[in-house]
Amino acid sequence: MTNNTALVMRARAIDTIPLGGLLIGLFDLIFAFTFYGLILGVPVLRIFQTVAGGVLGRPRAYAGGVQTFLLGIVLHFVVATCIATVYYLATLTLPVLLRHPVVSGLIYGVVAYFGMKYIVTPLSAIGARGTLPRVPILITELIGHAFLVGLPVALVAYRSARATDSGTAEPQPVLS
Repeated sequence: MTNNTALVMRARAIDTIPLGGLLIGLFDLIFAFTFYGLILGVPVLRIFQTVAGGVLGRPRAYAGGVQTFLLGIVLHFVVATCIATVYYLATLTLPVLLRHPVVSGLIYGVVAYFGMKYIVTPLSAIGARGTLPRVPILITELIGHAFLVGLPVALVAYRSARATDSGTAEPQPVLS
């Protein structure tokens, strides 16, 4: 190896994407039921019917009963897996994400929140939703996404990269 080459940790997709997506999906589902359902009083079916509204539109999703609630949960996990995939792909270009997983994960959770709110949702059948929520709700949602979306996938990617770096697979040389 020349002095122009440095070893960089690299997460594995097979580790990071499915486990990251599962954890994001579970943690965010628990957050949604707790915050929106128990604290804000949103009816339980409505929480994930709103997710299905991204494909069906709100009126059809709300009229669909348990079927659209279940569709919303499936779509929720699809989105969670997409969020994990984007983080994994980002680690390929920005290996610093793997060297500082806590800070990177917390920041990524906030980025994911704004990406969903201002890119994904407006492009869905729901459409643009207007301004930011009230400050207490916004702060709760940002903290929830930082700790329950970004951090878990960052730690899963870090764990995968450490396993790769410690000998279960070959680290990839990268030119500096």
